[in-house]
Amino acid sequence: MAPELSPGEALTLSDKEKVRYSRQIMIFGEEGQKKLKSSRVAVIGVGGLGSASSTYLAAAGVGKLVLVDKDVVELDNLNRQVLHWTRDIGRLKVESAAEKLRELNPEIEVEGIAMEVNEDTIYDIIKEVDVVVDGLDNWSTRVVVNKACVKLRKPFVHAGVHGLYGQLTVIIPYESPCLQCIVPLIGTKPKSGTFPVLGTTPAILATIQAQEVIKLITGYGRPLIGKLLIFDGTTTTFTTIEVRRREECPVCGKPST
Repeated sequence: MAPELSPGEALTLSDKEKVRYSRQIMIFGEEGQKKLKSSRVAVIGVGGLGSASSTYLAAAGVGKLVLVDKDVVELDNLNRQVLHWTRDIGRLKVESAAEKLRELNPEIEVEGIAMEVNEDTIYDIIKEVDVVVDGLDNWSTRVVVNKACVKLRKPFVHAGVHGLYGQLTVIIPYESPCLQCIVPLIGTKPKSGTFPVLGTTPAILATIQAQEVIKLITGYGRPLIGKLLIFDGTTTTFTTIEVRRREECPVCGKPST
């Protein structure tokens, strides 16, 4: 289930790190923390979802975070994209986010890539990481990322939001359904435009994304694999449904040779 990582045993934790991460070390031990320290996670999109997920992954001690986003900070981002502040309007999102994450946790490495995600760029972006996090705001780009994660066999932690609603799943290529299995029609419609979102909605889904990433890396707990979590913020309810691979899926129906 978990991605193959560099052996945690080859790393050591400094005294400062043992104090910084002491509360979570009580959960999964120093070996789990070493696995986090040796891990590399890509967050694709540093908006509402990416701001919260990358903050908690940085705080947890993921060794390297790769932030990918081509956009600059705009005023209407600030109700939900909490890594970006009023003073950051006009700055590249990856620069704004990386600056604050490095200040939050100087023990980790943060790389910002200001690049458009497409079929030509995605493979080089994610080929060296262990887990990919969906911080995107459109389905057309998710199609590209999902396909690349399946081809490169990279775990993909998906979340999407709209208004007070959201959904989340953990994709392990060829073991669980990919995003195309779950939503067969994605990619068949034009890229969506501006949509409503309450800032707390991506925060809720993104912190769960971060927790799922941590579970994948440390091997602690049972990640949300083969299940789709649906959040309804209007009633504050969570529903989990089982999802299955489709044999006819054009992305993961047959393992690549």
